[in-house]
Amino acid sequence: MPHTTNINTDWQFHEGDAPELRQQARRGRAVTLPHNAVDLPYNHADQTAYQRRYTYQKLIRPDPAWDGQEVTLRFDAVMADARIYLNGTEIAAHKDGYTPIHARLTDRLRPGDNLLTVVLDGTENPEIPPFGGQIDYLTYAGIYRDAWIEVAPALSIAGAKVETPDVLAAEKTVHAVVTLANACDQEIEGRITAELIDRGGRTVATATVPVSEARVAIDLAGLKDIALWDVKDPALYTLSLVLETAHGRDGWSTQFGFRSVDFTTDGFRLNGKPLKIRGLNRHQSFPYVGYALPRAAQERDAEIVRYELGCNTVRSSHYPPSPWFLDHCDRIGLLVLEEIPGWQHIGGSVWKAESVRNVERMIRRDWNHPSVIMWGVRINESPDDHAFYAKTNRVARALDTTRPTGGIRCIAESEFLEDVYTMNDFVLGSHELGGNRGRTPLRPQREVTGLGHDVPYLVTEYNGHMFPTKSTDNELRQNEHVLRHLEVMDAAYGDSAVAGCIGWCAFDYNTHADFGSGDGICYHGVMDMYREPKFAAYAYASQTEPSERVVMEPVTHYARGERNIGGIFPLIVLTNCDEVEIRYAGTAPRRIKPDREAFPHLPHPPVIIDRKHFTDAELGEWGERWETTALTGYLDGAAVAECLLPERKIPSALEIAPDRTAMAPKGDCLRVMVRALDQAGRKLPYFSEPIEVEVSGAARRLGPALLAMQGGSVGFWIESSGREGPVELQITSQRFGRQSVGLLSKEDAG
Repeated sequence: MPHTTNINTDWQFHEGDAPELRQQARRGRAVTLPHNAVDLPYNHADQTAYQRRYTYQKLIRPDPAWDGQEVTLRFDAVMADARIYLNGTEIAAHKDGYTPIHARLTDRLRPGDNLLTVVLDGTENPEIPPFGGQIDYLTYAGIYRDAWIEVAPALSIAGAKVETPDVLAAEKTVHAVVTLANACDQEIEGRITAELIDRGGRTVATATVPVSEARVAIDLAGLKDIALWDVKDPALYTLSLVLETAHGRDGWSTQFGFRSVDFTTDGFRLNGKPLKIRGLNRHQSFPYVGYALPRAAQERDAEIVRYELGCNTVRSSHYPPSPWFLDHCDRIGLLVLEEIPGWQHIGGSVWKAESVRNVERMIRRDWNHPSVIMWGVRINESPDDHAFYAKTNRVARALDTTRPTGGIRCIAESEFLEDVYTMNDFVLGSHELGGNRGRTPLRPQREVTGLGHDVPYLVTEYNGHMFPTKSTDNELRQNEHVLRHLEVMDAAYGDSAVAGCIGWCAFDYNTHADFGSGDGICYHGVMDMYREPKFAAYAYASQTEPSERVVMEPVTHYARGERNIGGIFPLIVLTNCDEVEIRYAGTAPRRIKPDREAFPHLPHPPVIIDRKHFTDAELGEWGERWETTALTGYLDGAAVAECLLPERKIPSALEIAPDRTAMAPKGDCLRVMVRALDQAGRKLPYFSEPIEVEVSGAARRLGPALLAMQGGSVGFWIESSGREGPVELQITSQRFGRQSVGLLSKEDAG
């Protein structure tokens, strides 16, 4: 295995690009990667603030152990148009801001200190995807993913593509195509040994083959008792390779899963079994720091989509995500639709050539991830371009025959060159623009495609800009937000020819001034930018099976004067319970079943409590005393969930909720949510007072110290400082006073 060293620390950061910076070190601002060149405010940000050139520098000193080895520099991503210099000489250039940069250092390093310089350009260069038009998201600037030095023998294993043909057979096979790196053009003669290891560390099979060329195929056949990778049981295996030649010995390994994906005219199948895709789109941006959060934040996002939102699929809109994110999707069973960078615009010939290279880089980087089920090879919502998209599909299919291609579009009857017709269907909401269709969740497939027959079909966006909703919006708007997500999901579940639906989107995000709200935020998410749920988040979470998580969330702020005319009915309760009992304002308890008449296809329709369930006398009138209501969720006759809605909400507690109780001393980050709660432990929806955040010990705060609550909550991230030891958070609120929370270092957590 190549020896890989992280080089995220001890960088000097400068604004601009002076030629002398490439020749000698100049003291700038000390930074640690991942790094955001310009931190933006939460809202009302200047979208041009980061659109300039920046320089990063670091001194590296060769290790004597590198002698005779191949030494490579790797950046997991740099935004964007990066040029890499070693001691003033350019050694690599890379335009794409989302895939890795590799630069060979062998024979270029001198004894002692060597100056590594990275110059990047944050401007929106019209020759680089996704730029050239107007894009509905920000790209920020900086070395926002990790940096590494890799050391390997001159003749080594560069990588392998692992395939698992016919996973439904009684005896299974691993087929691996191994590629060797022959940096010194040496004669290849030797052997490669492959070892298949299960998740328990047991060796399942081995094989040894001779090698005399730079590419060699290895098969491990006749495999029995193999666990398939599935969303409910994501069984991962490791393929470990050892190369032995006269020039030395090298090792390499990768994780993968035995699984098959099939998009057909009657839906999606995973390992031969029907599975309705239910998911959300995800932007990789965060408040203040843009793209620049490390591994822990990427993994936490995957967990939020999979566990808190209850989705089985995420779309990496509109670019390849962090490798850490995909690794975790593999581990937790979250399916991924991955696509190339871009948004509506197609550029000229240079732009197109770069986009085709993006297809190749994306697939080569990620082809062993079992979570990835489709390659998006069309620029999101772009017009037809036959030659261009014929080429992106051709390149994708030549590289990988195990996954289909998709082309994310928003125009009907566009040319179908891909394997799956992937459509952003925003028909729900078009009735408000004067259409005569009425309230329609999804258009019929053949109307969209213009074809006279069904094809594999997936809805890849809906809702979003048709009905943006803030966490501070009134109850009626939040009700409508919930219903629109439920209606599209119900329609997708009710049509066997639709593989599923992926909503727009999981999290709110900063955007250009041409889009979003007046404050530069697209409030399209079912969660806000801090990953705090709006009510619509529970439209997704409630579709999970209660054996995984019991959900019961009433869509109400519970105040008589919140809605037009007054009252709380109809009251939507998002739940996967069999029934919900309501004890409303002192009336007799009554149990109400999920509304399968309105939502006949959802796994778990909402319970909708309306005036029809009460007499006029029980409902009361405006001006009468408002009283507490209680809800109880039942499964198989047993009470499994309780919710109390107090008649007069009193700010009673400040909840400080870190995602974890311990942090690693290096390279770690952690989200902390702060919530104002009433006497029943529910969030106060209109609490907007500020809090002050102080962080001491072995971590530092990201973003400002003074934060304003929105919708009763606010969040922030902290990152480890590189020192060992505990961390203390102090939160000060005028209403609640000062509170402290301690975090352990991971070394002390056990």
